[in-house]
Amino acid sequence: MASGNNLENHEGQAVPNVTFATRQNDEWVNVTSDDLFKGKTVVVFSLPGAFTPTCSSAHLPGYNELAPVFAENGVDDVVCLSVNDTFVMNAWAADQEADAVTLIPDGNGEFSAGMGLLVDKTDIGFGMRSWRYSMLVKDGQIEKMFIEPDVAGDPFEVSDAETMLNYINPEAKAPRVATIFTKPGCPFCTKAKALLTENGIRYEEVSISNMGVTSRTLRAVAQASTVPQVFIEGKLIGGSEELELFIAK
Repeated sequence: MASGNNLENHEGQAVPNVTFATRQNDEWVNVTSDDLFKGKTVVVFSLPGAFTPTCSSAHLPGYNELAPVFAENGVDDVVCLSVNDTFVMNAWAADQEADAVTLIPDGNGEFSAGMGLLVDKTDIGFGMRSWRYSMLVKDGQIEKMFIEPDVAGDPFEVSDAETMLNYINPEAKAPRVATIFTKPGCPFCTKAKALLTENGIRYEEVSISNMGVTSRTLRAVAQASTVPQVFIEGKLIGGSEELELFIAK
């Protein structure tokens, strides 16, 4: 296992041969290393724990957002690994809406130990956990690893999705993301969402109602009271007609 001064780099070696106990559709399903890696190009990122702050706010969301770009650049799957059981990982995937990433439970820490990156976090009540790292695996062979530096705490400097994407293709660009304010039954909202989808712009939909996010919120944010109101990369675009003009540029 890894210690404070022994974080192992396994570039050029095969991934550990492990069987993972997963829960799929209320049934136990064994997933092997061959299932995940054989004949495939896979990006893997491993982290200390599901539902933990950095893992939930940055690490998993970053890879989930860039998964389509990885696919465009020859990556067959993006795998998130953590020393948690399958029920925790499934609940985390649902909570994070991480539909573009395959979450794998390394419940017994066997894969992490085989990587030489199982670390002792008993000081914070975690027991044995994975050190934070990412790697590019081709047909079961590790081509590249980005291992977080050997410093105290939980560093997050090099195992992020942007660093991995830059290694695979420095010219690749992150997809644009949008937020769209809508109301149920609004045909212009339906048109705007279709435009975003057709142009590969992933969006978060915020529904206006008398509860939660209201028309008053919309006026405060967009200086408008009509829907849809579309923001792309934080910039207010406007309604469906303005969105059409923006996309046509």
